[in-house]
Order: sequence, then C-alpha cells, then structure tokens
Amino acid sequence: MFTLKEWRRLQVIPSDHAKLFIFQVRQKREPMNNMDYAKGYWNPYVAGIALGLVLTFTFYVMGTGLGASGAIARTAAVAAHNVSPEAIEKQAYFKEFYREGADHPFVDWTVIEVVGVFLGGLISVLLSKRFSVVVGKGPTAGVGLRLFMAFFGGIIAGVGTRFAMGCTSGQALSGGATMVVGSWVFMMAVFAAAFGAAYFVRKEWS
Repeated sequence: MFTLKEWRRLQVIPSDHAKLFIFQVRQKREPMNNMDYAKGYWNPYVAGIALGLVLTFTFYVMGTGLGASGAIARTAAVAAHNVSPEAIEKQAYFKEFYREGADHPFVDWTVIEVVGVFLGGLISVLLSKRFSVVVGKGPTAGVGLRLFMAFFGGIIAGVGTRFAMGCTSGQALSGGATMVVGSWVFMMAVFAAAFGAAYFVRKEWS
C-alpha cells in the first residue's frame, strides 16, 4: 500500500524509473513488516496477547487491574507536600492521600507497577541493543516544538485522567476488560479525539 504522496510521485516520474521507485518503496517498507521483529521488536499480535495475559494475572494476584495515572497523581502529591504540607493536607483532592491512618502515598500498587514498567522497558532496550537518547519527532518538527507539544499534551492528558478517574491503562484496559460501560465510552472518546487532533499535527510527522 502506497501513501497518496507516493502515488503522486510515481505518476510524475518517467516510466523507466517506475520500477526503481517501487523497489525503493518496498525496500523501505519491508523492514517494518519483517526485519524490525528480528531487531528486538515483538510482533504486535503476540504482544497484545501477552498484555492480556498480564492483565488477567494482575486481576488474579493483586485483585485489581493495570493503571498508571494514579502513580503520577501520587508522585505529584508527595512533591507538593514536601513544599507545602499544610496546603496539600487541606486541598480537596490531595488531602485524601494524607488522611489520618493512611499509608504513605507511594505505598500503592500503581506506583510499584509504573516503576516496574520503566525498569522492564529499560532492560528490554538494553538487551535488544536499541538504547539511545533521542527526541522522537517528525522530519518537519524541531526538537523544541516536539518537547513543547509533549509537555503541553501531557498536561492535558494528566488533567483528563483525573476527571475520567483513569488513563488508557486503568480505563481502556482494566475497565474495558471488565466490560464497564464508562470505560468503553472513554476508550471510544480517546480514539475519536486522537483522530480529530491528528489532522492538525499531521504535517509535523509526515
């Protein structure tokens, strides 16, 4: 399958170069289908099944599903509490982490899980020899713009996960697996919003 841009390029070049162009396109695309897995990437279907098994095992062992945004909220609570304890203990949302008799905010399953995800990802890239410090971006976006969009988008996502009481892990994976209607609505809304927003930033990635 060629993109619209590639078909347009194919139409304007001389016919005697068409075969060379098609070969170059196929040569560029074939590694995405075959070679990348040999370089340390999992097949996405196998990875999806594995993730489902991990989720099932988590429900069985921990009595709860996967999640991530809760760990970020707890980290924010601890950081803010170190700066202004009294204000945080009176704040409507964060005070729940410091109610009388409660464990330290870091004593929570999601915090341990997120730390494990980070370590597991690090071990994976080291073993597959794919570790590098780079800023992933499209050919037309500068590093500054990419970091700004990531930071700004992260703020929006962070606020949204608190309103939704979960992120794509807690809502889409865990909630969706237990057939929670609200989680399915959340997941459809995430996809719809992503498709809508992609139109405005597509040029930064193409």
